[in-house]
Amino acid sequence: MAASVKKNSLPPSLISSLNQVLISRQRTNSSSVPSHPRNAEEQPDCPKPLLLITNGEGIDSPGLTSLVQALLSDGRFTLHVCAPQSDKSLAGHSVTARETVEVCSVEMSGTTAFEISGTPVDCVSLALSGALFSCSKPVLVISGINRGSSRGSNMFYSGAVAAAREALICGVPSLCLSYNWKADVRCESDLKNAANVCLPLISAAVRDIERGNFPGGCLLNIEIPSCPLANKGFKLTRQSLWRSPLSWKAVSANRRPAAGQYLSNQQSLGIKLAQLSRDASAAGAARRLNSHRTNVEIESVGIAGKSNGQPTMKKYFHLELLEKETEDADDDLDFKAVEDGYVAVTPLSLSSTDESEIKTEVSSWISVALGR
Repeated sequence: MAASVKKNSLPPSLISSLNQVLISRQRTNSSSVPSHPRNAEEQPDCPKPLLLITNGEGIDSPGLTSLVQALLSDGRFTLHVCAPQSDKSLAGHSVTARETVEVCSVEMSGTTAFEISGTPVDCVSLALSGALFSCSKPVLVISGINRGSSRGSNMFYSGAVAAAREALICGVPSLCLSYNWKADVRCESDLKNAANVCLPLISAAVRDIERGNFPGGCLLNIEIPSCPLANKGFKLTRQSLWRSPLSWKAVSANRRPAAGQYLSNQQSLGIKLAQLSRDASAAGAARRLNSHRTNVEIESVGIAGKSNGQPTMKKYFHLELLEKETEDADDDLDFKAVEDGYVAVTPLSLSSTDESEIKTEVSSWISVALGR
């Protein structure tokens, strides 16, 4: 069944009422039908549906905090949180190898939470392994809410999307939530609104996963527009080729702090160094730990002449992700839908051969789950 704008969109005036309907139905069902949580034998201490929350921006991200608070206020879920210690937004689907990953417990009211020195993929992989949590198989993994775009080709760089993809690889349904953050325009209260907008979709996903009606073989990449409460509804979209332009600029050596400065500031930054392999240098560790969501420094090294012992040439570059204006495009592309004010729902599969079938399945699910 082909998706249409009207069929796959939910008017903003119905979002709050839909959430209340979902809540009332859940309570009605729970009072009349015995509860049979998924994998009950594996989850004796998780009477409520278990959700694993992670992200790409780190454990202290306001987007993650807003999502956790919204889910706790909803009151129907048990939450486990496992997120990076620092910003790993552009980590992609990288994993930590040949290094020891450090895990620290975090005080986050109403949840069991850990911060990890590795990547978003490390967080999901470890959390689902059974080595960290007693309940190893959550009903759903949610990555977010991340500030900035994970749509189009940006999703290949995104640590947030990679975390959701890792869950899918491990056989657990997943969502990635991103908010179209506009610097100097939006505020952190918008993240709370974005979380509330996503609650109906999350509730419907959990319900249908437990009933066996949720689309399989894909994750759902959710993009929330800049004005969450003014959104035009949920809309099924296709992944576009849109990408934030990358701008490399040469910088002077004195703009790059020495490794010793990184190490001396680690306490104030709240960074705990992982135990490194023997061949890893302290300077290399500092550069990795200092990676920033939109600012990345690399070191370019060239050997002027090995035979005559000429000195090594070093150059320093700074990476910036630039804003890109929206271009005319098909209405069902992810970036166009978000710029037009819709909540874009893009199914991402592990295999391109099933894309048409998956899109039809997701279209039908959205129409039924959110079109009530």
